[in-house]
Amino acid sequence: QVQLVESGGGLVQAGGSLRLSCAAAGSISSINVMGWYRQAPGKQRELVATFTSDGRTNYADSVKGRFTISGDNAKNTVYLQMNSLKPEDTAVYYCRAMSIGRNYWGQGTQVTVSS
Repeated sequence: QVQLVESGGGLVQAGGSLRLSCAAAGSISSINVMGWYRQAPGKQRELVATFTSDGRTNYADSVKGRFTISGDNAKNTVYLQMNSLKPEDTAVYYCRAMSIGRNYWGQGTQVTVSS
């Protein structure tokens, strides 16, 4: 089992920045990929960015150049640095950890960007 705890959400004005954190605990050695997803009201959950165990990253087109995903192995934590935030980035952001055959989600953290 893997437990994920997100933090760092909040209210920010358009153009501002936030950094989300996702701390993993449990069977973390089994994790191959960690990622951030988001779900806005009335919309499906969508991928924001992923970070693999060998350091590869992948981003949704809508956040490329503005968001950066990174990991700290010593702290078992994945971060999402969000810059130049837009109102359309408003959503609940979820951390996800993936291992072979298993899938784990955090509880979500709200990000609200005001115009």
